[in-house]
Amino acid sequence: MSFFQDMIAVFKKRELVFIESYKESEDVYTFVFEKEKDLTWKAGQHGLFSITHKKVKNPTKPFTISSAPSENVVKLTIKINDNPSDFKKAMLELKQGMTIGMSGPLGSFKLNDDHPTVLIAGGIGITPFRSIIKQIEVEGNGNKKPIHLLYMDSEKSYLFKDELDANNTSISITYFDSRDKLHQEIDALSNLYQNNGQYLIAGPKSMVDSITSYLQKNSISKKNIKKDAFYGY
Repeated sequence: MSFFQDMIAVFKKRELVFIESYKESEDVYTFVFEKEKDLTWKAGQHGLFSITHKKVKNPTKPFTISSAPSENVVKLTIKINDNPSDFKKAMLELKQGMTIGMSGPLGSFKLNDDHPTVLIAGGIGITPFRSIIKQIEVEGNGNKKPIHLLYMDSEKSYLFKDELDANNTSISITYFDSRDKLHQEIDALSNLYQNNGQYLIAGPKSMVDSITSYLQKNSISKKNIKKDAFYGY
């Protein structure tokens, strides 16, 4: 069902008006766009975003929406290094009032409220979880099922840390800079919840693949694992 919903959503095209951008860290930027009244999404979903103000190679890229549906803007949080792609260069050149194209929202990377949840983020992979946690702040976690966020960042930059620490939900948040310590916590939680839990993993593809394999070795079923792999990082 989700596949057909995504196929339909791809044809929902609109233009987003750029408001501003700012740095989250040395090499991570958040781009803020106006949110049209009829635009909504499930926290954790992504869109296909297109450069329209200049010609670039590969003008359309998928990005997770880092703002929650309850916020009145669309935010994209993107890692941009010293040698950015043409797409990312064009993003940095946006001026207030300019637009980018958007198709979507897309994807099934979202919570199932019926089960305990383990959110596992690697670096820039925190973006869908920022959206999810912000939305929970507004709606509440009505069924009171436990939610754990495990945030791994070997560079210890921890995007959105101040926001995450200030959140007024019952979500348990733990920060890691070591894969071994992350694995220890995954062991504890997967032993506790087993296949009654859901496990959402977001981050660079290599990290997502590694953690997926690790969970499966811990006897976690594929159907209980959702993945949001970030390419090009």
